[in-house]
Amino acid sequence: MKKYFSIVFSVWLGVCFLGAFPFYLSGFFPDFTSAFFESVSGFTTTGATVLKNIDALPDWLLLWRAIIQWLGGIGILIVFIQLPVFTANGFQLKKIEVIDLNHKGFTPRLFRHSFKIIIVYMSLTVLQAVLLAVFGMDWFGALAYSFSTMSTGGFNIHGGGIASYNSAAVEWVFIVFMFLAGLNFSLFLLFFSRKRKNVFKNTEARAYTGIILAASFIITASVLRQSPSLERAVRQALFHAVSFISTTGFYSVDYIRWPSSAQGMLFFLLFIGGCSFSAAGGIKVIRFVILSKQTWNEMKRLVHPRGTFDILLDGKSGNKKAVRGAVSFVFLYLVIIFAAALLVSTNGMDIFTSLKTALACQGNIGLGASLPYRDFSGYVKIGLCFVMIIGRLELWMALVLFNKNFWRR
Repeated sequence: MKKYFSIVFSVWLGVCFLGAFPFYLSGFFPDFTSAFFESVSGFTTTGATVLKNIDALPDWLLLWRAIIQWLGGIGILIVFIQLPVFTANGFQLKKIEVIDLNHKGFTPRLFRHSFKIIIVYMSLTVLQAVLLAVFGMDWFGALAYSFSTMSTGGFNIHGGGIASYNSAAVEWVFIVFMFLAGLNFSLFLLFFSRKRKNVFKNTEARAYTGIILAASFIITASVLRQSPSLERAVRQALFHAVSFISTTGFYSVDYIRWPSSAQGMLFFLLFIGGCSFSAAGGIKVIRFVILSKQTWNEMKRLVHPRGTFDILLDGKSGNKKAVRGAVSFVFLYLVIIFAAALLVSTNGMDIFTSLKTALACQGNIGLGASLPYRDFSGYVKIGLCFVMIIGRLELWMALVLFNKNFWRR
């Protein structure tokens, strides 16, 4: 397994390095560091960019940006599906998925299901592209944006983002497919099996949907006064709630001008992220579910000190080790964010911009060109590249390589 960890990290770093050459040779990037940053952002499905004028890029370069995101999205799914050591001890993603799949009749070693996951991933990409084309988007844009959506990458091909199309139908298509991209992909396998009803009982999926609906309600109430219609307010609220929690990072309006309550809700969604075993980044919904259930159990334990309280996932008792793993993951996640924010602040950025940048890179959210990545010094860009990679590999898989005890027999 040591060899697997080192190979995965080396391959991820290597493809990011190779992927930087088309950017650098295009002449649109001032130095190789900036090209490398763009490549890492793409392969880690972060969506951060150092480019000033996206509209000036040739089609081949826009397509290359979209392709590397799509490859990064399917790449991380294959890494997770092939890694049985991702257990609830460290609360990487695998244990919960293995438990779920075992209960639904699948084997814990998911090699033979990799092909099915790839087919689902490709099918959803093609379906979104077709729907976008049907609703008026050109085929190039439909394909490029579908690559960016299913990977939860968020690279735009227009400076104005999705708002450039000024189409309610196009935005609804994005809402649906960003939502699907943030779901646990093992649920798609269940949906097409005899155990379809178990999809709707999945604790994480229900929490994911509930958070989106609650956030959308709060945002709608906040922006309704400045919106020309209720439909538009609901659509924009849903679009950005799904975009942020799935870590896609698309935008259809200038949400910076929204009331602080709406912006605060979006900022909160940045922490949560999508479901386990998805291409989405962030802390992941399942960890918030486990920690919230454990917090509630602790409150009940104050009232009933001798009581025994289990954490139920999909109606079954979860592994108690998952609680320790979730706590340690969230702690490490926050430590890295603060460290990255300190690094960004050395470039003279204010504390809010520094924290937002660190959170966007650590959670593989990026937020496109809304953050001043191009203004950062070379050492800051390299540091953020490392943050994006370890965020993509769920922290432990990358950081454990720097632990000397890991290499001892």
